[in-house]
Amino acid sequence: MTPQDRELIAGLCAARAGFQVDASKAYLLESRLAPVARREDYPTIPELMEALRRTRDERLIWAVVEAMAGGESSFFRDGAPFEAFAEDILPRLTERACGRPVRIWSAACGTGQEIYSLAMLVEEADALASGGRVELFASDLSERALEKAQSGLYTQFEVQRGLPIRLLVRHFEKDGEMWGISPRLRQMVRWRRINLLADLSQLGGFDAIFCRYVLSGATEPARRRIVESLTRALSPGGYLVLGVDEQPEGLSEAFAPVEGRPGLYLRRAAVQAAA
Repeated sequence: MTPQDRELIAGLCAARAGFQVDASKAYLLESRLAPVARREDYPTIPELMEALRRTRDERLIWAVVEAMAGGESSFFRDGAPFEAFAEDILPRLTERACGRPVRIWSAACGTGQEIYSLAMLVEEADALASGGRVELFASDLSERALEKAQSGLYTQFEVQRGLPIRLLVRHFEKDGEMWGISPRLRQMVRWRRINLLADLSQLGGFDAIFCRYVLSGATEPARRRIVESLTRALSPGGYLVLGVDEQPEGLSEAFAPVEGRPGLYLRRAAVQAAA
């Protein structure tokens, strides 16, 4: 790939989805674009790039952008956010819900490990034994990531990353060389492809939103836009869960950090996001 090719890819990712791509990392770009070239019947990446410039085909552009959007994903990643969810967030939200469903959204679910980790905790929660209800939603920019997430199939390497053995035994079954998550957990989750730069006003109010390690990889203009959209989607008194070192940049007045819980923020009731 030429430097011009790499700059084009970086520019498309920033404009269409708001995330940063380091154009100097030629190997990373080529490794992610090679499968796109094969799927789209281009013998080489330069031929893919030439077609991208010539046609400006939206479907091809999004295939490239989605390929570059892949990120780290593992079960119970970082540990602490899931501990907070089980010990504090879910019990409090269930208690104050007064019979209505508690709505939880994994806003950048990748290949599904985050939302399935939450589903396991929901299934084991004491609060649900007394009639509480939880609705789980998951979204991602990448159609291919969502396809894998919905399949619920993971390699031995993937289930070994962060998943306790007792949960593997309880919630998974061997499926050839893969591990398949139980149908009951897959059926707990509603899936949807969402670009976080899009209008999210029709999604309704959520009680907790997990959006971890999106802001740290976003361009500066995109960070504020994403936080504003998430703020509107989050009910007053709801929880925003970011990466451990991330902050709701530009809208810190809308959130109160939860003491002792890095990356966890409580939505203040009196502050509205910009229209």
